Amino acid sequence: MDKRPAPPTTLLEAVRYFADPDACLEFMVAIRWNGRVVCPTCGRPEPRFLEARRVWQCGRAHNKRQFSIKTGTIFEDSALGMEKWLPAVWMIVNAKNGISSYELGRAVGVTQKTAWFMNHRIRLAMQGEDGGTLNGEVEVDETYIGGKARKMNTGRRKMNLDGKHKRNAWAGKVAVLGLLQRHEGKGKSRVRTMPVDNVRRHRLQPIVLDNIEDGSTVYTDKLATYDTLSVYYQHKVIDHAEKYVDGVVHTNGMENYWSLLKRTIRGTYVSVEPFHLFRYLDEQAFRFNERTDTDSTRFEKTLQQIAGRRLTFEQLVGHPVGL
Repeated sequence: MDKRPAPPTTLLEAVRYFADPDACLEFMVAIRWNGRVVCPTCGRPEPRFLEARRVWQCGRAHNKRQFSIKTGTIFEDSALGMEKWLPAVWMIVNAKNGISSYELGRAVGVTQKTAWFMNHRIRLAMQGEDGGTLNGEVEVDETYIGGKARKMNTGRRKMNLDGKHKRNAWAGKVAVLGLLQRHEGKGKSRVRTMPVDNVRRHRLQPIVLDNIEDGSTVYTDKLATYDTLSVYYQHKVIDHAEKYVDGVVHTNGMENYWSLLKRTIRGTYVSVEPFHLFRYLDEQAFRFNERTDTDSTRFEKTLQQIAGRRLTFEQLVGHPVGL
């Protein structure tokens, strides 16, 4: 009779549970393949398990015939064991304000550089598919992420500013567009965010049209970019120069989300490069959209999205290692 304990529901239980390599393997097989292992290369079921190396061997001859639980996932080619990876996943998906690479490194016993790479791999698994369009009542708003130009050192200021924009209050910052579908009844609101080059009409309107169903009710502020949305939607505008709420007309849902996002970036990550910003947006959006789930449910949902997603260090830093 198998006396293995039930899957964990808290971080303490997760650390204890995944300290056992057999428990890690059994849990991941159940999550990834629903208990029935198949070759990730050719899809052939029932491969032979090589217990000495803890890998499987496909019954069909082909390249990459032998594979492990990490093959074809965000964990591929990592020398770290699952006893470190799985608690790391638990922490980042369940920490409301995120986990810095320094904190993660101390917690699981790896260097800061390794923890930084782990964090980004896990963020890739948290990336939503954004299937379908938003409908009903949707708030649309934009914000800016980044440091203040006057506080940058000379080198950073030259990298972020040009002669035409030195007096622009938003120079050096990245614009982010947010769409929030309000909850109906006992449902929950859901958010989508994405970095954009600018907040002009030709840039934002196509995104809004692609993500919001025609005929929906859209709430925005008085930014001129949104003036033509009334052609496609029931467009309601709140003028923040006069007031912030007029009955149900407001963008307070998105404003609340922006405060959560900026608290995470400023308080935990401190400085985020524009090149990586979309990864941090995906991380925060996942936790917000799954906020009513339990810690264990968020953990399992993330692990169900690890397959077919690969992030190498070269891709992450944008150039070959060593340069």
